[in-house]
Amino acid sequence: MADKLKHRWSVGNNYLAGITMGHWWRLLCDNNFAISPAYWHRAAMISMLSVFNSIQHGREERRWHDAIENTKITEPPIFILGHWRSGTTHLHNLIAQDATQFAYANTYQVISPHTFLTTEKFNSRWFAGLIPEKRPMDNMKMGFETPQEDEFGPALITGKSLYFGMSFPRRMQDYERYLTFRNVPRVEIEEWKAGFLWFLKKLTLKYQRRLVLKSPPHTARIRILLELFPDAKFIHIHRNPYDVYQSFYHFHDTAMWYTYLQRPDLKAIPEQILNRYTELYDAFFTDLPLIPTGNFYEIRYEDLERDPVGQLADTYAALSLSDFESFRPGLEQYVSTLGQYKKNKFNNLTEPLRQRIADQWCRSFNKWGYKI
Repeated sequence: MADKLKHRWSVGNNYLAGITMGHWWRLLCDNNFAISPAYWHRAAMISMLSVFNSIQHGREERRWHDAIENTKITEPPIFILGHWRSGTTHLHNLIAQDATQFAYANTYQVISPHTFLTTEKFNSRWFAGLIPEKRPMDNMKMGFETPQEDEFGPALITGKSLYFGMSFPRRMQDYERYLTFRNVPRVEIEEWKAGFLWFLKKLTLKYQRRLVLKSPPHTARIRILLELFPDAKFIHIHRNPYDVYQSFYHFHDTAMWYTYLQRPDLKAIPEQILNRYTELYDAFFTDLPLIPTGNFYEIRYEDLERDPVGQLADTYAALSLSDFESFRPGLEQYVSTLGQYKKNKFNNLTEPLRQRIADQWCRSFNKWGYKI
């Protein structure tokens, strides 16, 4: 990684654009207002937007509060699990094509969880230029309407998320407890669950369809998700750990630069990647037996890349999801449009780093049959 501050002057492509004044003030207080001078303009933009978000949030609450409160989630969600850069987005995009059965949280909704019922139609058209056409870390299509990981929504609603460490990296260690919620007071867990459920009720009110949700942190929260939805279904996707490391490192050198409000310690990133993977899968394998039989299915990224239609057919069958044959033509048509997609290519890992990954992530290599 270069030492220069990439995308320093960018004020777009930042999840904090949807925060309200109260949550923004608390976030600043928690971090002692320690914004690096290089990012003062970014903080100023977030402050201005937070005023607008708060006004619109008041309007939305007055109009929709009772309807949201009375909304019932009758069909438990389907959760797509997997470490960052393991193919969760590709899998999410594929299943999202089944618009007859399923709905998903899109990019606008997860960064505007307080206001999207009243502002999405207008803002997603007028402010589309703030979102790049392709994701910064790869060549996948991006826009306000594309499927997005839901983590940002409850983060902005509750103020509890690992992702705030992307903006305030000096306190990353404090925010990391929200990855698994293992050492978090029960009252905070219940606050996060309530905010998450409120967000899902809003999506259900809007779409009236079963939700397919994707968020890598959920991989470490199976226990909490089952408390909310005992009959939820889970699809886990895994990828060669060496590829995951390189792709996630690239993510830090691309997408993360749009979110920083403090100068990052670039030398700390490799260790953070190694430790977070271990922590995530420690929680995953601990909680995996809690999932009822028939509600879990696992996919190998390399197989999904080779045969997406066949892999989804197997997934629908394993989880007893209906109407795959009705969905197949639309899925095949979507897959046919992916032929021009070009994956990132990375330099080879150094031998000491390859050995470090093999040692620290050996469980994944052995469990899923990847070569060391």
